[in-house]
Amino acid sequence: MTGRRARVLIVAGEASGDLYGSLVMRAMEGKAERQAARNATGSGGEVETRDRRVQFIGIGGPSMRLAGLRPLGDAGLIGVTGFLEVLGSARAIWNAYREARGLLDSAERPDLALLIDYPDFNIRLAHRARRSGVPVLYFVSPQVWAWRKWRVRRIAAVVGRMLVILPFEEELYRRAGVPVEFVGHPLLDLVRTTRTREQTLRPAGLDPLRPTVALLPGSRTNELRAHLAIMLAAARRLREEFRDLQFLLPIAPTLARDVVESIVREERRRAQASGDRAADLGCALLEEGRYDAVAACDAAVVASGTATLETALLGVPMVIVYRMNALTFALARLISDVPHVGMPNLIAGSRIVPELVQSECTPERISHELRRILTDPTIAATMRRDLSGVRSRLGAPGAIDRVARSAWDMIGARERTRVA
Repeated sequence: MTGRRARVLIVAGEASGDLYGSLVMRAMEGKAERQAARNATGSGGEVETRDRRVQFIGIGGPSMRLAGLRPLGDAGLIGVTGFLEVLGSARAIWNAYREARGLLDSAERPDLALLIDYPDFNIRLAHRARRSGVPVLYFVSPQVWAWRKWRVRRIAAVVGRMLVILPFEEELYRRAGVPVEFVGHPLLDLVRTTRTREQTLRPAGLDPLRPTVALLPGSRTNELRAHLAIMLAAARRLREEFRDLQFLLPIAPTLARDVVESIVREERRRAQASGDRAADLGCALLEEGRYDAVAACDAAVVASGTATLETALLGVPMVIVYRMNALTFALARLISDVPHVGMPNLIAGSRIVPELVQSECTPERISHELRRILTDPTIAATMRRDLSGVRSRLGAPGAIDRVARSAWDMIGARERTRVA
């Protein structure tokens, strides 16, 4: 780059994308500062990096805003799942798209569009970027291998480089003529523990000597409302059998604590009204130290998504669940032909942890599967062994650094073209 600050349009639409986006932003700035230091040292000048930092403009959540994003929209308002569920956020989604489109069409258009997951929004935006002459780097592939496989042709037409995080995705894009690189999974660098079970559970008011189950209902509000009540009902059923069983609920950063607490209170009142002896679970809510919290548990029930892979990397036996609008589910079945919904099972290529989807996602089925994990050491040990195999398939650490390097490569190529 010349002395002008690089300008990057960066877009993420959910909690995991917000986290990855913030890390890429910091990694890109770190590379710029190190390059400036090398240039200054080589020329005998003073090291000055402040004016060489990248300007990030776009859509993200709290992590990206903390990393310096100039926001055009909030991932917390636009990050929903499902064909019908998205209608409730249509205005926020449209406003965010219009702002991003306006930037691409302006005289101050960015040097790069860095798009993270969030496929329906980002593929459309990639078309606009291509039309405006802005190169597109796509990180975290749309799940074209699961549904709407024809999208790979659209992606090939507009994406300058695709960076995938699952090993089986690379060949799919290469066959379609998309410049692609398997960078490994960023969770390999992120998922680690810093505290013991004792250090994690005691401050939360839980007993480290008692069996503990984590409830992970999802990072989006619609997922929370679809799953948490069912998980709490399953927890009450188990508590009737295992009086020493305790539960904790890590709150995703994209969820408001008061919304979670209101659902917990409502379910407690409902259970009390029905005479349920286990109505007051005393479920501990945690907003920090999510990885330590999950690692401290003997088992978990997890909504399908990134959290299933985080739980797998922590080696915790789990039950994967998912519920959605009935019509959305019917449409999804028509366009999807994958044998599993859970990421650990997809990566392993077999059903290594149970999946309970839609009509099977009931308190009875969830409690049954958790009971098996908690009472049969062989089942739990087999799951832990198979989950360790998932880690070995995810490549080498350093994914975020590879993304930052690719971003600067594309910005540099565009700068060289402009100068030429």
